[in-house]
Amino acid sequence: MMTRRSFLSSISGAALTLGATTAEAARSDKWVLTDAQWKERLTPEQYRVLRTEGTERAGTSPLNDEKRQGTFHCVGCDLPLFTSEMKYDSGTGWPSFFTTLPGVFETKPDRLLLTVRTEYHCARCGGHHGHVFDDGPAPTGKRYCNNGVALKFVAAKS
Repeated sequence: MMTRRSFLSSISGAALTLGATTAEAARSDKWVLTDAQWKERLTPEQYRVLRTEGTERAGTSPLNDEKRQGTFHCVGCDLPLFTSEMKYDSGTGWPSFFTTLPGVFETKPDRLLLTVRTEYHCARCGGHHGHVFDDGPAPTGKRYCNNGVALKFVAAKS
């Protein structure tokens, strides 16, 4: 015999399951590659940053000086992430953006340092891109501090 409590528990469990399925279905183009496939696809530095959550040295990315119109893509899977209009010079030594294209990143807490930071990864391939901070310019107040080696710039067609 089903009691009201067991009925409500089963409905709650079903709702949580449906919610998880819907969230997973939101990105149907997820990439799943083996480490060997990633190592074949990426340079050693790209692999270190994207697949092991490394950080490139500040000031080393040629994308810091990229001023042309275009789009910045994930170097791992070619997903468009940012437009050139979203980029600004944060003075940090890494390409920085005040917002992203919709639905392109997933976030998680990073507790490696003494403070908790928000790390972001490509929603398609899971590649690590950087950290987002609340010290950026208007209108968002965000600074997406991105490893340049994790990006590929695609210039707009003239």
